[in-house]
Amino acid sequence: MTIETKPWDAAEALRTPADVAAYLDAYLEDGTPEEMLRALKTVARSRGMSALARETGLSREALYRAFSDDGNPTLDTLLRVLKALGVRLAVAA
Repeated sequence: MTIETKPWDAAEALRTPADVAAYLDAYLEDGTPEEMLRALKTVARSRGMSALARETGLSREALYRAFSDDGNPTLDTLLRVLKALGVRLAVAA
């Protein structure tokens, strides 16, 4: 008997703002800018791009572009997305 498996998708595990905050915090602490961008894309997918577009006032296309492999989201886009996800960017010493 064979066991069927499917690839693990972190987006399925990000259900609450606390989950999102912990996930992004880990990438901010140890990740490269490219890894952080992929983490943001995963978080955006966890919410759904259409829903996130409605909540941020940005188009789905703009979100896909910002979080693509070659994307470089503006600070405005980043802050809108984080607010829609129920988290905020903070600086600590």
